[in-house]
Amino acid sequence: MFNKIGRLFVIKTRVEAFLIIYALALGATERGSAYLEQFPGWGGKLLFLACTVAVFMAGGKILDCLKFEQARDAAAAEKTAA
Repeated sequence: MFNKIGRLFVIKTRVEAFLIIYALALGATERGSAYLEQFPGWGGKLLFLACTVAVFMAGGKILDCLKFEQARDAAAAEKTAA
C-alpha cells in the first residue's frame, strides 16, 4: 500500500522534472516579489535573486539525478539481460 503511494512522488521522466522545476520557479518568483515589497532597494533585489538562483540550482540537481538514475537502471537491465 505504501509502495503504491510512494511511487506517486517519484520523478520518472524529464517532463515531470520540468513541471516540478516550473512549479518551484513560480513559487520562488512569488516569494521574491514579496521580498521586493517587504525590503525595498538592494536588499529585496538580492533576496529575489537568491530565490531564483535556488531554483536554478535545484533544477540542475533534479535533472542530473534523473539522468544518473536512468543510466543506473539501464545498466542494471543490461546486467540482468546478459
